[in-house]
Amino acid sequence: MSAALKDAKQQVDAAVAPKKLSGVDLYSRFAFAGAVCCSVTHGCLTPVDVVKTRIQLDPATYNRGMIGGFRQVIASEGAGALLTGAGPTFAGYFLQGAFKFGGYEFFKQQSISLFGYENAKNNRTAVYLASSACAEFFADIALCPLEATRIRLVSEPTFANGLIGGFTKIAKTEGFGAFYSGFGPILFKQVPYTMAKFVVYEKVAESIYQNYVDKATASNGMNTAVNLGSGLIAGFAAAIVSQPADTMLSKINKTKGLPGEGTTSRLIKIAKELGLKGSFGGLGARLVMVGTLTAGQFAIYGDIKRVIGAVGGVEIAK
Repeated sequence: MSAALKDAKQQVDAAVAPKKLSGVDLYSRFAFAGAVCCSVTHGCLTPVDVVKTRIQLDPATYNRGMIGGFRQVIASEGAGALLTGAGPTFAGYFLQGAFKFGGYEFFKQQSISLFGYENAKNNRTAVYLASSACAEFFADIALCPLEATRIRLVSEPTFANGLIGGFTKIAKTEGFGAFYSGFGPILFKQVPYTMAKFVVYEKVAESIYQNYVDKATASNGMNTAVNLGSGLIAGFAAAIVSQPADTMLSKINKTKGLPGEGTTSRLIKIAKELGLKGSFGGLGARLVMVGTLTAGQFAIYGDIKRVIGAVGGVEIAK
């Protein structure tokens, strides 16, 4: 190939290649993709979450498994009850997804900048864990008030009519501090959950691309399939790791504490009441829920990033 042809080819490749972004322009796109993928998946699985929460809060009544739980809710309250808490779910996980996915990419880049690319690559599991933990901490600050509202609506169907009514009623009757009564449990639940979610996803996807799929030539459909499969496995792992804290979060948000009773003492009391078996109440429903939504999240996240040109993040997988 002549020098002129090579130069022309390079110019064409540069013209069609996606523009690499950086700074706010890049991370705002990561955040938007994360917001959409989390709100859509959590919102669509609201019926499963309703049944799972009922099993956790009232195992004596809802003792027939996930399918039986659906039938019980529909029989006693109608099919519409399965959408209880949909408003807080969409709103809360839109905010949480933006902070979680955008923050994960941001903190991963900061780790690379701090320790150097080679060190980050050689210690990438630690980078994944630290980045996801930091991102989730800030995501939970945004999520906690809306999650408290959602749980109250699901546990007490007559408490209020929707997101605004429930949020306002809690603020007026219990004060804004009530929104964060479950902040400790939500951190205890979400931080290990997110750490497991991202590190397992990254490891499974890395293994697939190393052994079975050529990432450089893979089609968009194949990349989506890899994201789905990796996300499904990551979701199962994350659900098991975080199940006890998820049960405690549901319990602590169901009712306000006694006068003078602190969050720590409430958590200790709830843990004693639940025991090991009770802590894993509703695990079957949650495995279905978390496995499905995590697979969907990574698939949607990858597709949205591609569509909106969120190119420029640093990959450290081998």
